[in-house]
Amino acid sequence: MGINSEIFSILNIVKIFGVATLAFFVNLIITHFWTKILLTYFKPGKSVERDKDTFWGETPIFNALHKKKEGTPTMGGMPIWLTVAFLAMLFWFLARLFGGFWSSIDFLSRKQTLLPLGLLVLAGVMGMVDDVLGVFKKGGFKLKKRLILYFVVASIGAWWFYFKLDITSINIPFYGDVQVGWLYVIYFMIITVATAFSMNETDGLDGLSGGVFLTMFGALAAIAFDQGRIDMVTFLAAIMGALVGFLWFNIYPARFFMGDTGVMSLGFTAAVVALLTDTALLLPLIAIIPLIESFSVILQTLSKKIRKKKIFPSTPIHHTFEALGWPETQITMRFWMINAIGAIIGLIIFLVDSKIPPLFR
Repeated sequence: MGINSEIFSILNIVKIFGVATLAFFVNLIITHFWTKILLTYFKPGKSVERDKDTFWGETPIFNALHKKKEGTPTMGGMPIWLTVAFLAMLFWFLARLFGGFWSSIDFLSRKQTLLPLGLLVLAGVMGMVDDVLGVFKKGGFKLKKRLILYFVVASIGAWWFYFKLDITSINIPFYGDVQVGWLYVIYFMIITVATAFSMNETDGLDGLSGGVFLTMFGALAAIAFDQGRIDMVTFLAAIMGALVGFLWFNIYPARFFMGDTGVMSLGFTAAVVALLTDTALLLPLIAIIPLIESFSVILQTLSKKIRKKKIFPSTPIHHTFEALGWPETQITMRFWMINAIGAIIGLIIFLVDSKIPPLFR
């Protein structure tokens, strides 16, 4: 019995790291060809200047700081979700065709990965539409339309959780589960939309969003592993492997931007995984940089609307540090470290909480 358990564990480790490694190389291959397409058909890139008619209002500092990036292709995040979807479907097909070894590698399961994968692709496609509109000077989706899209995607996930998975409770760390009934639908939509919005604000410097996502998914993978959700861990490992492949080209100076197609898909996926593992209330720590970024935007916007004054020179807050003269690479690395620390703290809280017997809650 002990030997079988050991072999099972070894097979799981091989499965997780094998899929992550394969995702890295598949992403590099897809990115190689995708880059040629971007440079050929989408060379102008998405405009980096903010329109004064958007909710940002006048943003002269931001426009001046990022003028040099004008023309950099966007949609670089597409190979990430395409890689994960390709591997998931490939192993699922091989498992159905041959069984045996391929069944042990297959990580597509209804309870653990079907919904995250579906939203990964759906949100990615919607984000790509926004990117394409932005490239061809149609401005992309304005804030209201983008939020509507976010809520459409979120409503699909909320329906699945409530009616298909019958999830109606929220786990509060060091307290336990709280039954909320149909209010879970609202809770789900708030968590997913807030996470996607926050990650969108984080995508502003070369390599920033990719590194932050990497630490977020690393913490979520550790949580899923502790819960014994091996298919989910493998799915997250595939995302992380693809993210490393993306960062290979996205670190300063970036060959392309992640774009909404990457940020939107990965943001929704991170939120859904946190909800599936019942750790959504730890997201403010696991995604502490996106939280800070989005709060800086909200505070700045409210201040400009109410007080007619700015709090920060430019937002999201990483642009404030740019305005203060910090090198872009320095900001990126420091934000990576801060988010990694937050993710580790969130993981520690989960591990400590999970070991507390119900009697002592």
